[in-house]
Amino acid sequence: MTDYPNNIPAKLEIIKASEITPKEVRWLWYPYIPFGKVTLLQGDPGDGKSKLMLSLAALLSKGAPLPFADEDESGEPMTVIYQTTEDDADDTVVPRFNSAGGDGDRLIFIKEDEKSLTFGDDRIREAVEKYNAKLLILDPMSSYIGDTCSMNNANETRADFNHLIAVAKDTGCAIVIIAHMNKAKDTSPLYRTNGSIDIAGAARSILAVTRTANKQNPAERYLVQVKSNLAPMGSAILFEVADKGVNFLDELELSAEDAFSASAPRMGRPNAREEAATDFIRSLLAGGRRLASDCEAKLEAAGFKKSTYKKSKKKAGVCSVKDGFLWYWTLPEVEKPIENGQEVTDEDDLPV
Repeated sequence: MTDYPNNIPAKLEIIKASEITPKEVRWLWYPYIPFGKVTLLQGDPGDGKSKLMLSLAALLSKGAPLPFADEDESGEPMTVIYQTTEDDADDTVVPRFNSAGGDGDRLIFIKEDEKSLTFGDDRIREAVEKYNAKLLILDPMSSYIGDTCSMNNANETRADFNHLIAVAKDTGCAIVIIAHMNKAKDTSPLYRTNGSIDIAGAARSILAVTRTANKQNPAERYLVQVKSNLAPMGSAILFEVADKGVNFLDELELSAEDAFSASAPRMGRPNAREEAATDFIRSLLAGGRRLASDCEAKLEAAGFKKSTYKKSKKKAGVCSVKDGFLWYWTLPEVEKPIENGQEVTDEDDLPV
């Protein structure tokens, strides 16, 4: 028998897998930010991490779809908690949020006048539950991990992270921690998290921001996924830091390692994969509309990534049509004619 640290003995208890009800992971922004989990967003100072999160918070506060999300992924407006020690709310955070078009009633702050907030502070759980917050942003990690916790000590960091992980799990709130990267630029982005590697281990998703090689536009950035425990790795996202937040420009098939290297691909090259995916989509829809899920499955089976076929879908001129609870893809030039308000189709032409 093993005693817990508080010297209270515990009896052996087990639970069978058959007694556990499996649950699907829910996503704030697939596959980058899951609900009910901790996500780490890291990058060098001045690369736009805070502006990026405030722009996302502004969209969420209005119920608007996040960048490059599918047509049916918009939802209800969400409340966001934003905690930062690097920027003042009145002259920086709120003006940026307002410039991005956010709803000021849905961005809230936990006051830290009397006591600074840390990962283990019970006010975090209280605020999330009381205001039904769906996203909590802590910026930067070094300020909120606590003065008594050494970031290089795995035992200490894991204990503090476990409290935050429990809050996320119990409330379903997505928690994003913004962090600066260390200076080890010759290593993988996964190992550029400041402090113990246990910090990277605790996060279910790790995102990183880095500058592009485009010297003509120094405001360009890549957002890349460094780690993903719950879904396939997401596409890289090209965005631009602007006065009113950020402008999301494109999705790319680009790894985190390539994005952080000096030889990162430049924009504007002809993309043979996009052209091939465009032709594939047109062939799929040559006989009429098809279920969107069926089209995506066939494209992925053919080896096309989602970031590629989403752009090819636009190039092909595909329209998305919702019929009942299902989404269909169709090409306007081959859509069946309408008679008396009903679409005329042969049985063999029905979606499969």
